[in-house]
Amino acid sequence: MPEFMVEAEFWVLIAFLIAIAYLIYKTRTIVTGSLDTRAAKIKAELDEAQRLREEAQATLADYQRKQRDALKEAEAIVAQAKAEAERAAAQGARDLDAAIERRKHLAVEKIALTEAKALAEVRNLAVDLAIAALKRAFAEDLDAARRGALIDEAIAALPPTLH
Repeated sequence: MPEFMVEAEFWVLIAFLIAIAYLIYKTRTIVTGSLDTRAAKIKAELDEAQRLREEAQATLADYQRKQRDALKEAEAIVAQAKAEAERAAAQGARDLDAAIERRKHLAVEKIALTEAKALAEVRNLAVDLAIAALKRAFAEDLDAARRGALIDEAIAALPPTLH
């Protein structure tokens, strides 16, 4: 046998290598199992992250759609409000025209009524003056004392009838 096989260090080295190989053989399954478990856990986390990302994208798309719908609805509300304001303005203009027309009609009626009153007053005054003239005419036929009394009466009666 060769000389190195007789040495104790050689056999310690062989025993050490066998022990290491045995340890590697036994721990390899544990380490690979642990690595496989960790790889499966990481893959599950990646799958979960992917699923959450897809959910987030779906939620984002949903909110963007809702935002577009809300904007369309707001635009429709604004358009409806503008149309309603235009209708209200047109109705207000028609109501104002009708009110002006009514007031104009009332003013015309008041003017006509005032004219009728003035005509009645003028007629009454004319009647009063005619009566006064008749009184004077009769007074001329009467004596001087009687005539003076009738003239005084007519003069006294004129101011209340003029007002």
